[in-house]
Amino acid sequence: IEKMNNVTEFIFWGLSQSPEMEEVCFMVFSFFYIIILLGNLLIVLTVCLSNLFKSPMYFFLSFLSFVDICYSSVTAPKMIVDLLANNKSISYVGCMLQLFGVHFFGCTEIFILTVMAYDRYVAICKPLHYMTIMDRERCNKMLLGTWVGGFLHSIIQVALVVQLPFCGPNEIDHYFCDVHPVLKLACTDTYIVGVVVTANSGTIALGSFVILLISYSIILVSLRKQSAEGRRKALSTCGSHIAVVVIFFGPCTFMYMRPDTTFSEDKMVAVFYTIITPMLNPLIYTLRNAEVKNSMKKLWGRNVFLEAKGK
Repeated sequence: IEKMNNVTEFIFWGLSQSPEMEEVCFMVFSFFYIIILLGNLLIVLTVCLSNLFKSPMYFFLSFLSFVDICYSSVTAPKMIVDLLANNKSISYVGCMLQLFGVHFFGCTEIFILTVMAYDRYVAICKPLHYMTIMDRERCNKMLLGTWVGGFLHSIIQVALVVQLPFCGPNEIDHYFCDVHPVLKLACTDTYIVGVVVTANSGTIALGSFVILLISYSIILVSLRKQSAEGRRKALSTCGSHIAVVVIFFGPCTFMYMRPDTTFSEDKMVAVFYTIITPMLNPLIYTLRNAEVKNSMKKLWGRNVFLEAKGK
């Protein structure tokens, strides 16, 4: 069968059909997106400009914040602009790029969270060998692995969708191009592609989630041998990590661990992991972490003080 592709653009239905609701959403999500950019940028700069960059945990945290900025920027600006636009369209190429970006940064984020759990496991369960196990070379390799893993996952997703013919309806009941809503528009039977897409996303989401749960369980069990002070510090760090994992993986698993179907709740669930999680990550990691807070005070307090003195 010759591949028929006369669809050059897709039309989003967006978050809401009500103009009043769209105006409210525009204000709220613009505010959220500014917080995402400022909060995560603050963490990246604080870690890179202070001594924290030498520590593997903060090395990974700064990259998590960087990925959060990229991840939300794939969908949020377009969604915010569309809230006030009459014509919410995206070109075919733009749609495929957005699909790639969402899966690339989303999957990289999942792998970084997994690496951060491994880092905590080594720090708490093998403290004497921590610096030899987590040396800079290994950290760089792990980080490269997260990017390569994210790229492989998303290139498979896009390759599966690009070869489908789109010849008819072009309206997507969503606010960005994701696999399941786009598959619904293909002019062919997408059952097998749907199964492969679900297997690809589902394996990564569920597999990583299980690995994370096991590693944090091992950490929590091993804490019984620690001193009260050590236990308190470790619980504080792991508590924030576990919170992020649950907030991110709950919605992710709901979206990608099921066959090729779409629910009306999908858009609200997607808002959670494309906007709410990247916004909460910096808050959770910084407010629970004395070292980051102290570095921020030292670094930014000093700069403000020097500027004031210079004047």
